[in-house]
Amino acid sequence: MAAETLEFKAELKQLLHLITHSLYSDREIFLRELISNASDAINKVRFDALANADKLEGNTDWKIKLTPNAEAKTLTISDNGIGMTREEVIANLGTVAQSGTKAFLEAAKQAGKSGEAPGLIGQFGVGFYSAFMVADKVTVVTRGPGSPGDGTRWESDGQGAYTLEAAEKPARGTDVILHLKDDAKDFLDQWRLRSLVRKFSDFLEHPVTMDVEKEVGEGEEKKKEVTEETLNSRKAIWLRSKSEVKPEEYDEFYKSLTHDSDGPADIIHYAAEGKTEFKVLCFVPARKPWGFDYEEPVAGLKLYVQRVLIMDRCEQLLPTYLRFVKGVVDSADLPLNVSRELLQQNPLLDVIQKSVVKNVLESLGGMKNIEFDKYLGVYKAFGTVLKEGLTRDWSNREKIADLLLFESANTEAGKFTTLAEYVGKMPEGQKDIAYLIGESAEQLRHSPYLEAFRAKGQDVLLLTDPIDEFAIPQLGEYKGKKLVAADRGEAAGGGDVPDGDKERFKALLGALKEKLPDVADVRLTNRLTESAACLVADAHGVSAHMERLMERMGRDAGTAKRVLELNPNHATVEAVRALHEKDAADVRLDLYARLLYEQAVVAEGSKVPDPVAFAKRVNDLIARDAKAGA
Repeated sequence: MAAETLEFKAELKQLLHLITHSLYSDREIFLRELISNASDAINKVRFDALANADKLEGNTDWKIKLTPNAEAKTLTISDNGIGMTREEVIANLGTVAQSGTKAFLEAAKQAGKSGEAPGLIGQFGVGFYSAFMVADKVTVVTRGPGSPGDGTRWESDGQGAYTLEAAEKPARGTDVILHLKDDAKDFLDQWRLRSLVRKFSDFLEHPVTMDVEKEVGEGEEKKKEVTEETLNSRKAIWLRSKSEVKPEEYDEFYKSLTHDSDGPADIIHYAAEGKTEFKVLCFVPARKPWGFDYEEPVAGLKLYVQRVLIMDRCEQLLPTYLRFVKGVVDSADLPLNVSRELLQQNPLLDVIQKSVVKNVLESLGGMKNIEFDKYLGVYKAFGTVLKEGLTRDWSNREKIADLLLFESANTEAGKFTTLAEYVGKMPEGQKDIAYLIGESAEQLRHSPYLEAFRAKGQDVLLLTDPIDEFAIPQLGEYKGKKLVAADRGEAAGGGDVPDGDKERFKALLGALKEKLPDVADVRLTNRLTESAACLVADAHGVSAHMERLMERMGRDAGTAKRVLELNPNHATVEAVRALHEKDAADVRLDLYARLLYEQAVVAEGSKVPDPVAFAKRVNDLIARDAKAGA
């Protein structure tokens, strides 16, 4: 039969141009699409053969073969699948966006066999046309079962028309021959093809093969030999039940996924069944990957549909505060866009994400309760990231809070407690959970803000992560207990001062407030038992630690005036009061006022505005005291 030229049945040039130039973001995806189509073709003939074994024709060595030909500048993708008749070629390749797979599934459903149908990938019928991103001409030679030698050749340059003619094809199946463009010759490179297969199609059920030339033998007997090599691993272990997967298989897959030389701290492997079906295999790393703290914080799991990689990092499946978790999700139910590169918004995405988050948090919780030492390593690596969930995941805040570890005023250095343990040990009468944020736990242990809590037998959580300033206030409360900063005015260590003390110090407090424009107020407190003075922020004011953080980030948060609190029972404060009562004009009062303020600045972990002047005032005080005692 002579070649026949036909036109596509859809809006030819414009639609095909859109498919091949705008639909896909990366042209290397063409290989994924053609291999996926070949896999579907194999699954179709296997399914049909259940009712008609003759369709197999004794050809059951299932495989998809890549044949690069540098001399001819062609790349051929061959399969021994269902193939096509001339009419099917016109229907499937002559109509843009006609999906043979979709029609196959619909026919199976009408025949009442949808439950038996194999997993098929292609749904939109446009994947084939991605070939025109790299080829200026595509030739398809195909034959269906039951007609030996009676094949069909389809050929097109993608410009709106195609030719059809009869062709000899002894074996059932399809050969897709790409005549590559000059700028696509890199797809003839065997290493490039191997890497693309491993990236997109590594877990296909059927082998993807290629003839590879290797040198064998030694010395004079050395010669070149061509062997057929399987490029994909075919081990989609997430599709198997957990009981069927060996620990070394998990370990091998994790290392290939993350390039981590060590194994994971925990494995999360399950299948969701019912109305929505998907499979999940996730890993919690045991240590922080190199560069983790410096990379752009992007979360996501690999998304597969029937073993084929659709998205390398699907952000909709995992919130950013769990970005250290690595793994895959496989779901045939997710609605992809027509290029199978992006997910359309769908409630199923939320269902999967909620399921993954729930299982990850439960996994971490189980590790904390059963294998604390292992969990401690994970927490030291990723605890700061996990705390981001307090500000972003309101529905899981308490679950996240249960996973947090803290040093506290009552724990040994390097030991940790939890919020649940803290609440369980609260003495009678303590209503709030007290915490203090600073640079290091060691520094915080010596803070004057802890004095009243210690006196009452109350513990204080010591927080040293920069994110604590943002995350802990977002938590707000835990198990009905309000979280209160120990360096704020409303902290439980404050309390009322006797009226007698207020009256005795009234004049001094007024004088100090006039002498210290740096502070918002001067008042008495009973939060101190050993120190003379401290600075506290109002309930909604910016803390000193927050100011220091903003300064290190190069941002000016301004300097909020804090309240100077004085301990009326301290000898220094009483001595200043007595001096003021004796002679309110005594010039030493200015020096003492400034020193009380500056020692409070140092105690809160900040720097005095003028260190040189501070040192001079201390030296003058020492010299004066030495002379008085001489």
